Amino acid sequence: MLMTRYCEKYWGFLFFQEHLQSELVGASEIWIWAAAPDFTHHAHSASLSSVAVNDRYVVTGSRDETIQIYDMKKKIEHGALLQHNGTITCLEFYGTAHLLSGAEDGLMCIWNTRRWECLKSIKAHKGHVTSLSIHPSGKLALSVGTDMTLRTWNLVEGRSAFIKNLKQSAQLVKWSPNGETYVVVIANKVDIYKLETASICGTIVTEKRVSSVKFITDCILAIAGDEEFVRLFDCVSQKCLCEFKAHENRIKEIYSFEMEGLHVLVTASSDGYIKMWSLDLDKIKSSPPLLCEVNTKARLTCLAVWLKKDSEIKQASDEAATSSSQVSEEQPLIKKKKIGWTGNEKSTEEADQEAPKKRKPVNVLQKKKKKLQSLK
Repeated sequence: MLMTRYCEKYWGFLFFQEHLQSELVGASEIWIWAAAPDFTHHAHSASLSSVAVNDRYVVTGSRDETIQIYDMKKKIEHGALLQHNGTITCLEFYGTAHLLSGAEDGLMCIWNTRRWECLKSIKAHKGHVTSLSIHPSGKLALSVGTDMTLRTWNLVEGRSAFIKNLKQSAQLVKWSPNGETYVVVIANKVDIYKLETASICGTIVTEKRVSSVKFITDCILAIAGDEEFVRLFDCVSQKCLCEFKAHENRIKEIYSFEMEGLHVLVTASSDGYIKMWSLDLDKIKSSPPLLCEVNTKARLTCLAVWLKKDSEIKQASDEAATSSSQVSEEQPLIKKKKIGWTGNEKSTEEADQEAPKKRKPVNVLQKKKKKLQSLK
């Protein structure tokens, strides 16, 4: 099985491949994880500030005020988005159809990822947009900014739904997987909110500033920051379940994914290392074993994981085999225009149906016959 690891360095980004190799040790079979660089690309003219992935695309935001798009299925550079004026601070996909972006210009933009057009540009905050998060339903979004507000957005109508004033500027906001709770990070404090009451139900305080949070489950939250340790907390009791030293320098980003029942935590540090850890939820209080590590020799600022599924590999090979034996007789697709986040689709087929039909010309011989009869 093959998956592609994505990380970022100062002037661009690196791609890594994680090869899972099976070896027999005694009477049992074990899996060995090994990281190998794939390729490096000069993505931006300045350092990267954010990155997001979905099933097909990787998008990167930078201090050069642009968002670059990469098609991972075709392995090509897809284009750039130039809506913002300021550093791109946050990016997040919702499924395969939409992307949200925030920047220092205070704007939050909603993008259609099929045409890559900006559906709506909202002045979200008076200052910088520092973080945003989309509810699992896709109907709501949260954003925080330097204007010391937490804002809830109705994505169906594209308008503000609720504004909460904070005592300080928050740097992170994140929904839980089930969407019943969310966390807001202010300096070294993580406030846990309930969606039903929109009030704080618990607070986690760390010794140093928090730089990244990730929900492992609905109740287990991984926290990392300006230190070498990663801590796992119970969101209900706010107790620390596990603490382990992951790096020799501060941790910039953590990411997690599940593959074949295995929970994997990925950490990126300012020391240039990317490490992968195996999380056993049944033994959550014990330190997770290290699966593999790689020294990128770069100053890492953000990280995301793009997984290539086995089904996609099989589908690609099947399409390649059938395309050479079949003649394409497909009709051109009718382009449809979407309005808003969940807008109605209106095709150009209706306009074609309403077009007036051309009249058939009268037979020239019949005209001549009538003319001769009138002369007689």
